[in-house]
Amino acid sequence: MKELIGKVFESSFASDEDLQKLLKLRDEKKFDFKLIDIREIYEYSDQSIDGADLLYPTTLFHKYVDELGKIKDEHIVLYCRTGSRTGQVLGILKRMGYEHVAHLGMGIMSYSGKTSKNAKLPKNI
Repeated sequence: MKELIGKVFESSFASDEDLQKLLKLRDEKKFDFKLIDIREIYEYSDQSIDGADLLYPTTLFHKYVDELGKIKDEHIVLYCRTGSRTGQVLGILKRMGYEHVAHLGMGIMSYSGKTSKNAKLPKNI
């Protein structure tokens, strides 16, 4: 477990398999983190990763900076469609001092874990 967590958060990169393992650890209450989707609302509605905690659309990301500040010291995994947007947001968060942040490197397009269509929007939206 510690090896996986170290690998993901030191490299800031989570593979499909890594995220599935992290979600399993979270379900077993062995490790906690926030899974944040940064795609737009319509993309989230089309398909989302089961276990996503928050939705902070990239086009509105600046509006969520204060909310994100409340979880700055927690472990955070970001995801988008292909990993491009999360790569950009990851860089911004790192420059803002976030130390425990990673992203699903190839996005939801490469994710083989459990997803849902038309999932209920997270509470923050």
